[in-house]
Amino acid sequence: MTRTLIAFLLLATSVFAADISGKWKGTAEGPNGPLERTFTFKVEGTKLTGETESQMIGKSTLSDGKVDGDNISFTITANFQGNEMKLNYAGKLDGDTIKLKVDFAGTGQAVEYTLKRN
Repeated sequence: MTRTLIAFLLLATSVFAADISGKWKGTAEGPNGPLERTFTFKVEGTKLTGETESQMIGKSTLSDGKVDGDNISFTITANFQGNEMKLNYAGKLDGDTIKLKVDFAGTGQAVEYTLKRN
């Protein structure tokens, strides 16, 4: 009985996960002007994988990616001017837009991207 209930709950969770698979492009307002970034997402159940690319820090692979209903989260490790840093992303799908906030781990700074499907 317990196994059946757990299996049902896992299936129900994956059924309600947003399918954001595909390419998205977004802009955030940074301290020195607009920051553009492209995201390629792949969703399998509640697992989120993919990559992101920007002119400033190049390509990065998503890790620890999750989709929970309309909420998404993931981390990337970026190399900026020879320094490696973790960037933690969390956001929410709203129709054809994703509002995605990125926290620069350990700095207390954050920016918010507005993504549109490409």
